[in-house]
Amino acid sequence: MADLDRVLVLAGGLSPEHEVSVHSGRSVAEALRRLGVEVQVADVGSGLLDRLSQDPPQVVFPVLHGSAGEDGTIREVLELVGAPYVGARPGACRLAYSKPAAKALLAERGVRVPRGAVLPKSAFHDLGAPALVERLVGRLGLPLFVKPDRGGSAFGATPVTSAQDLSAALVSCFAYSDSALVEEQVQGTELAVGVLDTGEGPVALPPVEIVPDGGVYDYAARYTAGRTEFFCPARLEAEAVTAATDAALTAHRVLGLRDFSRTDVIVGADGRVTFLEANVAPGLTETSTFPMAASAAGLDFAVVCRELAHQALLRG
Repeated sequence: MADLDRVLVLAGGLSPEHEVSVHSGRSVAEALRRLGVEVQVADVGSGLLDRLSQDPPQVVFPVLHGSAGEDGTIREVLELVGAPYVGARPGACRLAYSKPAAKALLAERGVRVPRGAVLPKSAFHDLGAPALVERLVGRLGLPLFVKPDRGGSAFGATPVTSAQDLSAALVSCFAYSDSALVEEQVQGTELAVGVLDTGEGPVALPPVEIVPDGGVYDYAARYTAGRTEFFCPARLEAEAVTAATDAALTAHRVLGLRDFSRTDVIVGADGRVTFLEANVAPGLTETSTFPMAASAAGLDFAVVCRELAHQALLRG
């Protein structure tokens, strides 16, 4: 590992997930520094290309959440300048970042996904919101869950228990995206399943069971210490755990992800697993599930970060 000594961590960005990204970037930087790696942390901006060309790092470790960070844009730029980087390539990022596209691919592979519909904001304007809301409830039933078709950290995501609440949920969603994904609300145990590949193929980490104190794993529940209980390993039968990890590994492979990822699923009372979404840049803060899962697997988070960076260096 001695040949890895200069890493640039990209954190921040312009998405609503800026603060989460900053905290994740700080965690990665501190972890690598503990192992003697020289680390610089930078945000994205007009000076990034000059920095990459004039003072190129050995490896770039993108820890950017939301648009540009997870939609493949920054990865595309890194490939244009020939900078080795940690994580999935641009095409895989685009697939995973689009929740409807990811759901369709996983469904084709036999993974259960929620019934739902994707509608742009313009449809409600042009065709009439009341009529569409009525159709959605009639087709999908209640309760529902409304979320942006792209993005993370639960921004714009709202549970809906009545037809009257659906219109307000759509307004909240359209503040973050031009299209809304309206799904049946799947009941059960929510799990986050990390997948790690440090060179010997993807391996699922122990699933983290998520129990938010308000019943909804929203932004505050995700990033406020004490607002959510986490259990790792999850308090489930072995068969359900195996089904959840199999779904996460399938998502990682089918979407063409690389190095590490996190897949969110719901395990129903019958043990069936429902895929929700896959993340190419999982949160790496002190309250994030990926570091918890790595620790439960007996892995040192700092060593994981170094191995991922070293692997990117060898690829480059």
